[in-house]
Amino acid sequence: MRALAIKVTCGVEEPERLNQGFTVAAVAVAAGAEVSLWLTGEAVWLAVPGRAEAFELPLSPPLADLLAGVLAGGRVIVCTQCAARRELTEADLLAGVTISGAAVFAEEILTVGVQALVY
Repeated sequence: MRALAIKVTCGVEEPERLNQGFTVAAVAVAAGAEVSLWLTGEAVWLAVPGRAEAFELPLSPPLADLLAGVLAGGRVIVCTQCAARRELTEADLLAGVTISGAAVFAEEILTVGVQALVY
């Protein structure tokens, strides 16, 4: 099974696209894939405690549950520049969420066998 790197580039202003990225990541983790979920732009707010719980999209699983599933079996990474622009540090984020930059993302997606998806 290929590893999967998913980048979510939107926040609650685009609820369906946001939820789709989290759903695909959680389902892939449940299927046994190695998954990294990269949050950029307004999506970084979902890594702050309480923010995912506040998000609702009818007929969709709770975003907080999807995020917990990814954290349980995969990795969640917040963009370095995006976090800095919002004055967020790892201390502001959920346990297990890290901050990393474009060089690490590029290295990851250029690895043989990794599939990258962007939402």
